Amino acid sequence: MTDHCPLCNILERTVRNVRVDRIANVIQEYNVEQVIHIKGRENCLPDFLSRHPRDYDDLNDIDYGLANKDLVDEVSKPSFLLLVAAGVGEQSSSTPNLISAMTLRSHNKNNNNATTTLSDDDNNPSLHNNSDPNSEPENDFAPNILTNFSHNHFDVTRLKEEQSNDPEIQKIIHDNRIHSNQSSFIFKDNILYKLIQPSRNSKRKIHVVYLPTSMIKPLLYAIHNDPMSGGHFSIDRTYNKIRTKYWWPNMKYSIIKHIKACLKCQQHNINRQKKHGKLRPIPPPEGPFQLIGIDYCGPLKRSPRENQYVLVITDYFTRHIIAVALPNCTAQTTAQTLFNEYFCKFGIPAVMLSDKGPHFQNILMENISKLIGYNHIYSTPYHPQTNTIVERFNSTFIPQIAKLQDDQQSNWDEYLQAVVFAYNSGIHKTTKYSPYELLYGRPPQLPIDPRPTHFSFQKPNDYFIQLQKTLKIYHKMAKENIIHQQQLNKNRYDKNRPDPHYNMGDMVLTRNFIRGDKLYGKYSSTPKIIIHSNHPTYIVQDPETHIETRIHVGDLKSILVDY
Repeated sequence: MTDHCPLCNILERTVRNVRVDRIANVIQEYNVEQVIHIKGRENCLPDFLSRHPRDYDDLNDIDYGLANKDLVDEVSKPSFLLLVAAGVGEQSSSTPNLISAMTLRSHNKNNNNATTTLSDDDNNPSLHNNSDPNSEPENDFAPNILTNFSHNHFDVTRLKEEQSNDPEIQKIIHDNRIHSNQSSFIFKDNILYKLIQPSRNSKRKIHVVYLPTSMIKPLLYAIHNDPMSGGHFSIDRTYNKIRTKYWWPNMKYSIIKHIKACLKCQQHNINRQKKHGKLRPIPPPEGPFQLIGIDYCGPLKRSPRENQYVLVITDYFTRHIIAVALPNCTAQTTAQTLFNEYFCKFGIPAVMLSDKGPHFQNILMENISKLIGYNHIYSTPYHPQTNTIVERFNSTFIPQIAKLQDDQQSNWDEYLQAVVFAYNSGIHKTTKYSPYELLYGRPPQLPIDPRPTHFSFQKPNDYFIQLQKTLKIYHKMAKENIIHQQQLNKNRYDKNRPDPHYNMGDMVLTRNFIRGDKLYGKYSSTPKIIIHSNHPTYIVQDPETHIETRIHVGDLKSILVDY
């Protein structure tokens, strides 16, 4: 229930707006069945919770506005320094007489005397008056942004003390072989060093501090997480910054583990590898119209016949296409088109596959599937490869229509059926037959074919027997060709492609499909828990909101607990 009226129809009709469509996809994840409009006065509790506390400040708590210029002389010294720091510039002692101080109402009622001159930003301590007149003015200008700026907690002055407490280092120091020329360590100025070659072809060796175990993690945080020292850069960059200064056993491995456990790096880094997950093709059905896929293409430019969308229906066995131009893609239009253009012409399919759009996943379509008698299954969210045959045709016929339409790009629907027929009458790369032949048992008569000069009339029985034999041969060869082509596609797709398996209870990051600006994370900021595993699809749960989401393995990223 909401007092936002435009939200009521978001699940029933499609708005030609990308941002609104993304919001509709997000709402579908919550299994909302109905959106009801209520009056604003009846929506008081959510309305109260959605407002900022500052909206309830009493407007008459304190006076605010421009103060009298005569009173500015009474401003304390820190207040005048405040004017200079805020950008007024260096002035003489008489300068305050020329400036009016502005008293603003504070968002914090416990600080009603807060005064500033140029800004009311309460988050910046440099723009507030210091309540203690005896304090140093410099403290007023300490920038708040520097509070958590640095992650460097590495104290190099504790090196001798930590080395003296490290048992491995002490074991090397008390070893008599350390003083020999063949030793790779040197003890100098009460500090143990490691002798390493700075480069592969170098003949000299340099002294590198042997870092005690207790100081490894502070150094890694300083050299990777710190904005100036590391900036969350790669493994090689981090390793090259350390290798000529410090050393410890398995140093490269420790750096790799630290960076792989860095949540910020996992959230924002671009994955240069192939998307995870092997190809799992859908086995071909036994015959035509047993498994069909449906999808909408659009919105396109509105034609004079008010058409803006195309409902595409594809048979997974024959690859036969049915495309219908429609003015909208509501649930009612979808159900009516399926009934008139498909069910009443080709019969009832065994299984129908679609995405989870609001025009397919609704109460009306659910009731029709129960009434007529077919199974309606849905693809994995944000994984259109599940219904790849329909998606492939969508990317095929759009360029063909664009080549045929007029200069105003408004009569695309006039060429739709002609383009679909041209597709159905052509030999398909997978089946090695045209969809028309697999459906009707003979090639179509095209405008380029010569007109027949005579007709031969056979007995209906003879034609029917011959048609059965022909279709049986066509279907057998087509099925073998489909399986062969699927295997070729799988071998090519799976080559050098990782296919990680996750278990229940594993912590993962999920891909952010709704992007903000370029600084927005590519993966979720908080880890999620896998609560159900059915590879390659998993159900993950947000530990904070307890929202469950079904997601493909290619949109998951494993994370490591800090070693």
